Amino acid sequence: MQEKNALKTLKRRSVLAVPSLFTVGNMACGFLSILAAMHGNFYRAGWFIFFAMLLDGVDGRIARMLNAETEFGVEMDSLADIISFCAAPAFLMYFMVLSKYAFVGMAIAFVFLLCGALRLARFNAMAHAGTGSKKHFSGLPVPAAAGILAAFAVSYSIFMESGGGQNMPYVNAVLPHIYNLMAFIVVGLGVLMVSNIPYAAFKGKSEERKKMRVSFIILAAFLVYLLIRYPQNVVFIVFSLYVLAGIVAVFYRAFKNMKL
Repeated sequence: MQEKNALKTLKRRSVLAVPSLFTVGNMACGFLSILAAMHGNFYRAGWFIFFAMLLDGVDGRIARMLNAETEFGVEMDSLADIISFCAAPAFLMYFMVLSKYAFVGMAIAFVFLLCGALRLARFNAMAHAGTGSKKHFSGLPVPAAAGILAAFAVSYSIFMESGGGQNMPYVNAVLPHIYNLMAFIVVGLGVLMVSNIPYAAFKGKSEERKKMRVSFIILAAFLVYLLIRYPQNVVFIVFSLYVLAGIVAVFYRAFKNMKL
């Protein structure tokens, strides 16, 4: 009987450990991204952040599927996110762009890191208090902000090293302008993360998700095609549109209320 209970306990612990392996992988990718950025390999640093995003999207789903959600896992996930989506993009942008601004560049990179950490802390506090919404996030999610910066780093590296042959033509046209504005973009993303602007969470009920799948199946197929051919560009465009959608929605609601 004792052996049976011990075996059951061991099996349960093994199941609980599975999601944490993905979380550790997320953290490792963030760490490797920082190392790559410090060595000037911005292309690789950006891709490590992409891999971290993939693992971050998987660990929660694995935990729910295995009924292995724990407070420990939630805290580990947040710590991994700070490294992969706050520190890693801050280091990446500092070494790639912001270092030329000396102390100001350091301050801008730190502002992004700080805002990301505050965003995660607020998210956890709201989740523990049960005041969070399943329909939207309060403020820009840190993976979205990190995804924009990582996608820019990969796209710009391709543009500089091979003339942009693997980028969409119009993306190549705007990359130098984005590079020149990157200091403002980094600060703007930091502000959006700590703002109260609602961003869609895409966590509706299963019926709503089915309707969305049917409605956007053609668009999804098109995005898959583009994602295979221009993955770094698609991530940059999709997350940029996501950022703009939240801002436009705020102005639209304000304008609508003024008319009323």
